[in-house]
Formats: sequence, C-alpha cells, structure tokens
Amino acid sequence: MNSPQPLSILVVDDEPNIRKTLAIALESEGHRVSSAGNPKDALAEAGERYFDLALVDLRLGSESGLDLIANLQALCPWMKCIVITAYASIDTAVEAMRRGAFDYLPKPFTNDQVSVLVRKVFEIRALEQKVAALQDLLQEGVPEAVVDSKSPVMQRALAMARQVADSEAAILVRGESGTGKTLLARAVHSWSRRSAKPLGTISCPSLSPELLESELFGHARGAFTGALRDYPGRIAACEGGTLFLDEIGDLPQPIQAKLLRFLQEKTYERLGELKTRKADVRILSATNVDLESAIAEGKFREDLFYRLDVVTIVVPPLRERREDIVPMAEALLAFFARQNHRPILGFSKDALQMLQNYPWPGNVRELRNGVERSVLLCNESLVGVHHLPLKLKSAEPAPEAGGLVTMEELERTHIRRVLASSKSIEEACRILGMDSVTLWRKRKKYGL
Repeated sequence: MNSPQPLSILVVDDEPNIRKTLAIALESEGHRVSSAGNPKDALAEAGERYFDLALVDLRLGSESGLDLIANLQALCPWMKCIVITAYASIDTAVEAMRRGAFDYLPKPFTNDQVSVLVRKVFEIRALEQKVAALQDLLQEGVPEAVVDSKSPVMQRALAMARQVADSEAAILVRGESGTGKTLLARAVHSWSRRSAKPLGTISCPSLSPELLESELFGHARGAFTGALRDYPGRIAACEGGTLFLDEIGDLPQPIQAKLLRFLQEKTYERLGELKTRKADVRILSATNVDLESAIAEGKFREDLFYRLDVVTIVVPPLRERREDIVPMAEALLAFFARQNHRPILGFSKDALQMLQNYPWPGNVRELRNGVERSVLLCNESLVGVHHLPLKLKSAEPAPEAGGLVTMEELERTHIRRVLASSKSIEEACRILGMDSVTLWRKRKKYGL
C-alpha cells in the first residue's frame, strides 16, 4: 500500500484480531488508524476527530454495521465507508451501497485487497478536494496569479516559502494590505505534503466574535440564536490539511486563548459542547498590522504570537517589486479580456509606462481593480492612457516649466491634473480659463 498521502482511517470490527491486523497493515503505510469494537465506540471516535475512511464490519455482535454507516457520515460528511463481511452476496452488496457504502470487502481478505480499496478512496478524496478548491477560486471571480517574480526581494520571500512549505511549522505571512499574502499561503499549502488535503481560509475581521468562533471551531445545534443544526467548523473540515487565518491581528482575545490551545494540543471544543475533539491541521496566518505593538498594548497574546511566528515571511509591497508590475498587469488584462469577451491585445506603450511609474499604494489588489476597470472601458485593440483610472494619471511625474520638454507636454500634463482634481468639466474649464469646446478639443488631442 503506497498512497501518496496518509489517510485518517477508522476500523470498526467486534473481532480484536481483525482490528489489530488491519491497524498494523494500515499504519505500516503511514495512515492514522483508530479502532472500535462496537457502534457506540465508533461514534465516539468519529465525534472526536475527522476520518477519511471507515472499514465497518457487517455484523457487530447483535448490531448491524449497515445501520452505523449513516450515523458515521452524519458526523463526517466526507467519510467513505467500506463494509467488511464474511457473508458476501449480491444482495448484501446492493444493500450496503443503498445505505451509503463506498465499497465492500469480503472476508477473508489480503493486505493487497485492502491496499487497492484504500488507494481508490485516496484518489476520490483528492479529486473532491481539488473540485472544492477550484469552486472556491471561481467564486472569488479573480484570476489565480502565478507565484513567480522577477524581483530579487520577492524571489527571496518565495525561496523561503518553498523551503519551509513541507515542514509542519506555523507560518506568519506579513505585509501591507493587498500584497498577495493569501496567494502565498495557497502556494505554501500546494508545495506541502498536505497539498492533497483541504485548504480553508477565514478572514478574521469579516465576522463577529461569535460567528468567528463558530466558523473556526464549529457549533452544536442550539448553541446560539440561529444555530438550527450542528456545524463541524473549518478545523474539522481541514483535517489533514491547512487552515489559513487572514488578518490574525483582528482575532478577538477570547478566541486567541482557544486558538493557542489548539496550536499546543491539537484539541478544541465546539460552541455549545463539552466534548473535546482532536484535529490534525496546520495553521498559516497573515497580518498587515504591527503585532509587536498590539502585544505591548495588551490587544494580542504574546504566547500566541510566538506559536504563530515560528517562521515569518514578508511579502514586499508592489512599489518595491516594480519588475513584476507589467507582467502581472498583462496577465490580468488577458484574464479580464477573456472574461468580458473583449478582443483586447494589450497595453499601449504610454499606458505601460504609466503603470510602471505609479506607486500602487493598494498593491496587487489595486492593480487588479485598475486593469479590470480599463478592460471594461476599452473598445479598442489596446488599453491606452485614457482608459486608465484618473488617479494613475494624476500621479504621473509632471514635466517642469523650463525643463527640456515641449509646450504640448506641459499643457497635456497640466490639463490632465486639473481634470483629475476637478469635480466636474465646468470646474475644470474655470480653472483652465477655457470654454468647454476648447477643452473638448484639447482632451481629444491628448487622449484624455
């Protein structure tokens, strides 16, 4: 049995020798195995942690393993169940599938037969998780940028990310808002040995403290107003994988203590429950605030900071990696042109120069929004200066009077800046001392 990734497997059989034999065979291949001799113990195990697969005996003393399948899958919706039976028949197989079984295994069986079924489960789970990840990207409605860079400072950050990706260390990604911290976290997960398992993301500032705690740890039905059914939470959903906590500096203090405990012990409780659960989840986090100052002000726990900050990766702002501006803009242009069915081939030379010169205070997010807007406004084969946002134009370095520039360059820059700062064309006309017809001619002449 050589599955590329370990699975969490529950063995349910009333014969101790069968449980022991299966556990030894599966653990020798790196899988995490728990076992139970009856339905009650099996449900207790499934209530404490997530399982990818359950091997369930058809007859568990006086009880039926088929009755257990639905209850197990209610606790672990993604779990695949394989029925073990010494009474294999077509009727048994049909009934097992009808009850939700993934497959069945007749006794006596060999390790090779178990291996084949475990590999099938691994392949199915890997496909399900890839589909879920792709659906998340489609819902975001933005292109998945390539983690590549021509900038030396960004290359160093990427090299560190690759070096630590396959470890189990917690990673804190730091950088300004909009620099691509989430993208880097995704890349770390994809480069890690957990890549075939789920990647979950929680934005800490986007939820109230109660909803954030529920989203993270889950809740029991009736735990709060509106909790109409049990919710497993992101930690359970990411079993074996990675959970990314964006803007961790906004995590409320009561939840900070619970997250610290999970990082230390890998245990937690759902809201409204006393049962302690376990999970194997790697935590990545990101922040754009000074956590050291937050610690000094008593807003962030120092012990949690050191747990999260095993490795720090700093994503530089876009203004410090100007080598990447044009390649990223062109990739975004191609994406949004396809998405909006526009036959746009690229940027004009002047537009590219303007993109290169702008300081991009909003970083990659601002670049993406600016390119999308330009595509929507462009009805030509090239995006020109006149399609770009006004703030990009107003930020263009102005030629100085008396410098080695033409009168047309001075006039063009002056008119552009007045237009950018004016509330209306009428106001711009008053400032420039032009009538509206003259200003219209000038705008057409200079492509403003």
